[in-house]
Amino acid sequence: MTHLNKKQRLENNHNNTVNNHFEDLHDDLIISILRKLATSASSPSDFLTVLSTCKRLNRLGLHPLVLSKAGTQTLAVTAEIWSDSSHKFLKLCVNAGNIDASYSLGMIRFYCLQNPVSGASLMAKAAIKSHAPALYSLSVIQFNGSGGSKTDKNLRAGVALCARSAYLGHVDALRELGHCLQDGYGVPRDVSEGRRLLIQANARELACSLRSYLSLKSGDENEILTDLSVVPVQEIHPVNRFLKEWFSSGRVDLAEGLRMCSHGGCGRPETRAHEFRRCSVCGKVNYCSRGCQALDWRAKHKVECTPLDLWVAAAAEIGDNGEAVAVEIDDNHGMLDDDEANHPIAPAPASVHVAPATDGWDIAVLPQAAPASSGWNLKLKL
Repeated sequence: MTHLNKKQRLENNHNNTVNNHFEDLHDDLIISILRKLATSASSPSDFLTVLSTCKRLNRLGLHPLVLSKAGTQTLAVTAEIWSDSSHKFLKLCVNAGNIDASYSLGMIRFYCLQNPVSGASLMAKAAIKSHAPALYSLSVIQFNGSGGSKTDKNLRAGVALCARSAYLGHVDALRELGHCLQDGYGVPRDVSEGRRLLIQANARELACSLRSYLSLKSGDENEILTDLSVVPVQEIHPVNRFLKEWFSSGRVDLAEGLRMCSHGGCGRPETRAHEFRRCSVCGKVNYCSRGCQALDWRAKHKVECTPLDLWVAAAAEIGDNGEAVAVEIDDNHGMLDDDEANHPIAPAPASVHVAPATDGWDIAVLPQAAPASSGWNLKLKL
């Protein structure tokens, strides 16, 4: 018979008590706790670490009632550690009825795993349940004809999906719908209504930023209203971050001629050559949507965009005889559509007007006076 000293007996009794207390907990109570954890976890590791504690927690943590409530951050797998296990975890969440998982896995399959049929099906599954980001992503696919040819574009379907997403409060969809109405793209043109929606989208975005700012910093009202330079940038959705990491890491190379959306918070790649629209002023950036163009313009492109290449090209073509000329480039939309943007310097939709110049050597970039146009009048005097 083995004799234990007093300290060993106390330790054994303590361990048995702890184990017994945990084993006495009903499964329903543990599932309820795990559901709250899955909803509030700040990363996948916060949730999965608990599942690795013991077999019982692992079994209950993968219960459909738990996975159906997994939040966006719990599902935020990264491209760096993507594996079959990550794929399996997202599929389990999809099978449990998690609409965020359907959207995330749908985006990954559509753009990263070259499975557009399955990806679109998963996004549609989330869209049917009024998932605003899924509705917006499907509208972008319809606008661009992604995963198919140019003839597969369906502007009316894109507008309908975008309108539904905007109704549910998606700011990017609201901005996209505003541009569609303002330009008459897939819907009868209504400039005033389009501008109203654009103002509403900017107001909502500012309100969200201010709420985030107020939660990070306390101060008097005047300081908050004047110090808007530190307002937090809109948070990038985890699946958009995944797309960016997937293609920027070199894990998969885009096919020759395909480009990424230039907006830093998007991450969408082209699925065919010249699918995305290009800035018609500089021709150096590409966007999957008007919403991405507007956000990127405000964030950085308004500083980087320069029509100098257009001026040089025009001067080379018409200034050989030394005569002073004025070149006006009129672009009514500011963005060009895929195959219409084949020329890298002087895109086809831009109309160029040449006339003798009356002044000396100077360059002037003037906004158009007509309020209905969003283009530029570029005047080059040689």
